[in-house]
Amino acid sequence: MQSCEISSDSTDDPLSGGLRTLRQPRIVVIGAGLAGLAATKILLKNGFTDVTVLEASDHVGGRVQSVPHGQATLELGATWIHGANGNPVYHLAEDNGLLEHTTDGERSEGRISLYTKNGDAHYHTNVGKRIPKDLVEEFSDLYNEVYELTQEFFQNGKPVCAESQNSVGVFTRDVVRKRITLDPDDSESTKKLKLSMLQQYLKVESCESSSPSMDEVSLSEFGEWTEIPGAHYVIPEGFMKIVELLAQEIPSRTLCLNKAVRCIHWNYSAQHQEVTIAKGSQDTNNQDNNHNANHHGCRPDDHEPLILGQPVYVECEDEEWIAADHVILTASLGVLKQNMEAMFSPSLPEDKVLAIEKLGISTTDKIFLEFEEPFWSPECNSIQFVWEDEAQLEQPVYPEEMWYKKICSFDVLYPPERYGHMLSGWICGQEALYMERCDDETVAETCTELLRRFTGNPDIPKPWRVFRSSWGSNPYIRGSYSFTRVGSSGEDCERLAMPLPYANSTKAPPLQVLFAGEATHRKYYSTTHGALLSGQREASRLTEMYQDLHRAETTKPNM
Repeated sequence: MQSCEISSDSTDDPLSGGLRTLRQPRIVVIGAGLAGLAATKILLKNGFTDVTVLEASDHVGGRVQSVPHGQATLELGATWIHGANGNPVYHLAEDNGLLEHTTDGERSEGRISLYTKNGDAHYHTNVGKRIPKDLVEEFSDLYNEVYELTQEFFQNGKPVCAESQNSVGVFTRDVVRKRITLDPDDSESTKKLKLSMLQQYLKVESCESSSPSMDEVSLSEFGEWTEIPGAHYVIPEGFMKIVELLAQEIPSRTLCLNKAVRCIHWNYSAQHQEVTIAKGSQDTNNQDNNHNANHHGCRPDDHEPLILGQPVYVECEDEEWIAADHVILTASLGVLKQNMEAMFSPSLPEDKVLAIEKLGISTTDKIFLEFEEPFWSPECNSIQFVWEDEAQLEQPVYPEEMWYKKICSFDVLYPPERYGHMLSGWICGQEALYMERCDDETVAETCTELLRRFTGNPDIPKPWRVFRSSWGSNPYIRGSYSFTRVGSSGEDCERLAMPLPYANSTKAPPLQVLFAGEATHRKYYSTTHGALLSGQREASRLTEMYQDLHRAETTKPNM
């Protein structure tokens, strides 16, 4: 086990002296992604010294994964800073010079952001024909008009008609199809092409939303997601630089890697259980590598009832039990969906379970293909795949062997002086999981055949290198980011964020288990700034509680 010795000595802290008069609370942060690191940084800054971060994987960053590649960095996870004005991630990057080498082309103003705004998106059909630029622009204008309509249901309180099934996908297909069909100026072949483009646009939208299909995204809630004004920025040195900035002031002894959590025993529930300490805790030669040697883990016994100690015990996969006054859990919604029954003792309240079940999360994966020479023209910024045989389909569902039909596009990474000749493909939903099961050779061959078929160029060589993400099969992530599924709402995000026990449980110590992560932010779910802000929010909850306790102690009348 990794040593995470924590000092509980406090000589100076900004909590108005509160933690000098009260015992330092023990706080365990589960997860070292943006939310967990942001929470930890605030806690340490505010004078909490008995803080431990448990990270299941062998690295920090969570869903940020930057892969160095020559002079460039490939982002398998978070890629863009979405918006500038008031975005804490943007200000962190700007203040530390991370955007100095961001090119004009890497500042995207568009809603669907590419790696570059330079040049044109090339739309190709499965019969090897490129769709004329003017037709693409005409359809794009129509689609964007309907997209704006989808925002009005939440923003203007517009009632949702029954025909839409409260689904963004159903509503969008219905409205766009009607407008295309009723257009007197288009030929039948043009109408069919536009209907096929609609399916492609919805695939792109699904990748943006990280939903299996836009049919699963709630129409009545779609407009609550809030876009921060300003451009979308790429960090040339990699998004991991943001992670490093958050982690740089966190002592290494505070952070424990390869430390997966099995169960959170809260509200003194562990006193009713037989607690087994990790074998190494009994070994005096192993004290530096175990929390128990530093009194973070212990075995309750009849002589020292647990109820006199911490109300929470974190049971780790390596059999160690770590005592805590407070736990900040930053696990992804995917992990909660997979493990919530076994992960909490006692079980979560029914309304929190329902919130986890109702909210959506899926997988959006990237496929990077590196070529020795570009086969695309200099003005091409992306290759978009339009299947003409899907014009009349309702919701395309593909068997496992046809997973490639869910790839919506390949973006050209720009500038080539930095990235070389690299394409980045997008795939989401169940098909992304199918892709993750394939080996690199299969993915390379399949993508090459796809590019040859759509561009009409049979001479496109196989890429000489492939990189790809696998967020769906990662047991510590289980998906890319959350969305409001049909039947869910922003209230479910807030319910997920509510600490345990609930405030009406007046006899129990408050704020035992706090929840952070992008899925807990009602307006900024699915974003890095949402994750960061949620971690800061939960750390602030604890700070404010202890400040209030100190004020109450210092103003108590003498008896």
